[in-house]
Amino acid sequence: MSSSGLGLRLAACLLNISEARRKHIVEKIANAALGKNGQKHPEVSVLNIFSDQDYNRSVITIAASIDALGNSVLAACLEAFQSIDMQVQEGIHPCLGAVDLIPIYPLTDVGVEECGAVARSLAENLVLHVPGCSVFLFGEADLPEKRTLVQRRKQLGWFTRRDFSALEPDLGAAPARRCGLTACFRAL
Repeated sequence: MSSSGLGLRLAACLLNISEARRKHIVEKIANAALGKNGQKHPEVSVLNIFSDQDYNRSVITIAASIDALGNSVLAACLEAFQSIDMQVQEGIHPCLGAVDLIPIYPLTDVGVEECGAVARSLAENLVLHVPGCSVFLFGEADLPEKRTLVQRRKQLGWFTRRDFSALEPDLGAAPARRCGLTACFRAL
């Protein structure tokens, strides 16, 4: 039976974090997405963790009901910001922040507009809970412009810039050195 036949409205997040070499940290972040205090959320799954040691970057694939995804990803991000310090992070990939990319994708019976709303709500929660968090929006979360990731990367000097203090984020404060250029949100 398909998930839509069960009434589930599903979306996924490919959470990009700037850590791969300390496996216990990556696993701690992934586990934070699953629930609090050992209480697993039945509508949330971590489907995959891909870590690149040279890049020192991991992608955690989180799938959940659209209603649970935002809180699940928020919990993982909060753990990442506590565990990763960009002032000491090293890797060959230009990792810009402890959490530097949060793409959200519709899976079943969910539209891109709804994913954009979840991404924007998540961004607003991050800047409330993480001092120094700066958020740059794109895609359906970037209203009304809906700038693409390519446009935002060019505007921000994504692969060449290392001093982000002069940037004005869409939400939050100027990027803090510990957090880095913390998050760009999209929904595709």
